Amino acid sequence: MNIINNTNRPVVIGIDHGFGQMKTAHACFKTGVTAHEKEPTFKRDLLVYEGRYYTIGDEHKEFIPDKAMDQDYYLLTLAAIAHELRIRGMTSARVFLAAGLPLTWVSQQKDTFKAYLLQKPSADYTFRGIDYHVDFAGAEIYPQGFSAIADRLGEFRGVTMLCDIGNGTMNVMYIRNGKPIPSQCYTEKYGVQQCKISVREKLMQKFGTTVDDGVIEDVLRFGKADIGEKYLTAIQDCARDYTAGIMKRLREHEYNPDLMRLYVMGGGGCLIRHFTDFDPARVTINGDIHATAKGYERLAEAALRKSGGAT
Repeated sequence: MNIINNTNRPVVIGIDHGFGQMKTAHACFKTGVTAHEKEPTFKRDLLVYEGRYYTIGDEHKEFIPDKAMDQDYYLLTLAAIAHELRIRGMTSARVFLAAGLPLTWVSQQKDTFKAYLLQKPSADYTFRGIDYHVDFAGAEIYPQGFSAIADRLGEFRGVTMLCDIGNGTMNVMYIRNGKPIPSQCYTEKYGVQQCKISVREKLMQKFGTTVDDGVIEDVLRFGKADIGEKYLTAIQDCARDYTAGIMKRLREHEYNPDLMRLYVMGGGGCLIRHFTDFDPARVTINGDIHATAKGYERLAEAALRKSGGAT
């Protein structure tokens, strides 16, 4: 495969840089980077960049308050670009990055994160055995979560509380008659990872054992897993406690189901669906894990059209 994008128009690639998962419009993989001094034995998700080897997606990245603190998210960005170019049948392209940050981080970290993503004008690397060349045409940073519904604001009547629950953070925004209210935006470190930590602690205290993270994630995502009943019940109990905590925090931000609608996004939406009682007529759960990345792309493409394609 050696297809090159010869048009002047850049390829817009939306990337949702989560603490648990990296998401693009078509791909999803764990936010993890493991560096190797020598080429490792297992190479399926191997990234080779500037003479070093990195396994992508083995583990989740720890929560950090600034995504530009180290090079991990840059390397993860290269892998995300490769996923999208492969789907397009391309190995070389001018790429315009559309990314985002938690709602209350955007104003302070936007410029820094943009500069971080564009730290070099181009990148040559290998991912999953395929060589890629990327010229960066630009980047834009948008508010996380909100971007997924930005083109549908006309559908939101009355007051809606938007709740985007990721692995590291929970973002809340009020929308009144299709207009976001900047003064009522909140970011809390109460993502799904907090639930996983509680599960591990409970299983160790109650049974003196650990359970593979994949099993825990299955229960949180689907409400069940192929494990013994006592372990399943313990994990489900933790999930109910965590979702009760979510609802408590929403109430602290004046959530009232009789006066407003709730629109839930992100991986935490699965927990709301399985472990909380709610009125489906008043609560919408967007189960598309790619929704935010797709939203970034729509916003960036609209901006490029408006500017005549200038970058």
